[in-house]
Amino acid sequence: MGHTFAEKALARAAGLPGAAAGQVVDARPDIVLSHDNTAAIARIFRSIGLERVVIPDRMAITLDHAVPAPNARHAQNHAEVRAFVREQGVRNFFEVGRGICHQVLSEEALVLPGQLILGADSHTTHFGWLGAFGAGVGRTEVAALWATGELWLRVPESMKIVVVGELGTGVTAKDLCLHVIGQLGADGGLYQSVEFAGPAIERLSLESRMVIPNMMAEFGAKNAYLPPDGAVFQYLSERRARKLPVSNSKSQISDHTSAISNLALYPDPDAAYAAVHTFDASTIELTVSCPHAVDATQPLSAVRGTRVHQAFIGTCTNGRLEDIAAAAEIVKGRKVAPGTRLLIVPASSEVYAEAIRCGYAQTLLEAGAVFGTPGCGPCMGNHMGVPAPGEVCLSSANRNFKGRMGQPEAEIYLASPAVVAASAVRGAIADPREIVGA
Repeated sequence: MGHTFAEKALARAAGLPGAAAGQVVDARPDIVLSHDNTAAIARIFRSIGLERVVIPDRMAITLDHAVPAPNARHAQNHAEVRAFVREQGVRNFFEVGRGICHQVLSEEALVLPGQLILGADSHTTHFGWLGAFGAGVGRTEVAALWATGELWLRVPESMKIVVVGELGTGVTAKDLCLHVIGQLGADGGLYQSVEFAGPAIERLSLESRMVIPNMMAEFGAKNAYLPPDGAVFQYLSERRARKLPVSNSKSQISDHTSAISNLALYPDPDAAYAAVHTFDASTIELTVSCPHAVDATQPLSAVRGTRVHQAFIGTCTNGRLEDIAAAAEIVKGRKVAPGTRLLIVPASSEVYAEAIRCGYAQTLLEAGAVFGTPGCGPCMGNHMGVPAPGEVCLSSANRNFKGRMGQPEAEIYLASPAVVAASAVRGAIADPREIVGA
């Protein structure tokens, strides 16, 4: 019997010749990430009498969840994180404004195929787009990782999702994810390794691929995986080459690409799966997740015309250049509807800079959009876009449970960035294809 990706990845991380679903292994992650919660983790770490972390070279810390600090409490928290970083000699530290941890670590090429990434953030599943095993863990577990460099993990059972055909015009990876979760349920992948495969996945852009493992956190998945290909290897090798002296960078890209591809892990053809699901991409419609559960999905046609007070494009799910470009195309020459706000928070400073260079930011500003500092923004309800009681927010984020954006009396709908932008122009949930084609 062959092995799944999860079995291979956790066996490698544990230094074992092999591992099987259900087995408990002592794994050594390649990267341990944390963000604004680093200060709280440090307090746990010190409460058990520890002072020095043993893996400063394998830590990555990003200030991204409440940036710039919206109040004195957050400012103090950030100050404690900076002090901890200096004290412990953590090199991979990213300040306010650099962006969301998952986007930044991808851009910095700190994560490679086949690696184990554990983070104090539930959307650490994100790194599956690189062919890595990414999983969220609790703050206490991260403190244990700082102390020992390893953590026991149960090897998850695996589910395979095969996507055949081709997505229709205007239908995105976000629609695909909402459709899958709507069909199989928000707990349909609970503590499973969700492997994606099929021609529809292979045809997606890299930025669209990033959406899928990120959204699988809302499916209950322990991790999610997309098989890395030449485009992924090239992305990583070019970015790692940027860190080399200019005189050497071009000549070493091919060597980097080869070395990175050799790290990749792929499931065996005869691997055993707990379940296999096949979806035909051509049948998937524009999809909206309705309040107050991510699996409460409807075709856009069923909720078209729903009044929208705030439209939000951003987060680790859909705050990339591709998303901002789609929004700019829709609003170009148009205005945000009276009584509706369009808020855009780029996932990183790199995304923001490129959006400015390409003219997307100017187009959106002229339409009446408001830009926020790269980071998580209003996604978790800390600041920068908390809706008022009774308001409807249409968001490109990943969660819409009651109170998620800081106001329990507001309603949150989830959709693709294109649908969010179109709805901002109309002031109600709308089909972007009708606007662009108008």
